[in-house]
Amino acid sequence: MNIILWLIFGAVAGWLASLIMGTNESQGIGMDIVLGVIGAMLGGFLFETFGAQGVTGFNVYSLVVAVLGALVLTWLGRQIRRASGER
Repeated sequence: MNIILWLIFGAVAGWLASLIMGTNESQGIGMDIVLGVIGAMLGGFLFETFGAQGVTGFNVYSLVVAVLGALVLTWLGRQIRRASGER
């Protein structure tokens, strides 16, 4: 059951990040889930690096951390694509 909850949590976080970054039309639910779950890990790592709590469970604070991580991940992906010459 926890895996299903994490996938739903990741989908919501990834979807919110894709809306903010304007990539909602070019990616599907699968990419939203991947961005959200990896974004939660990245966001948790970044928050802990700067002395704040990372993901603390299924709550609004953790959703914000996951969305911020997904935003950073999306931004990094764009920078890598630009550096490699893709659009």
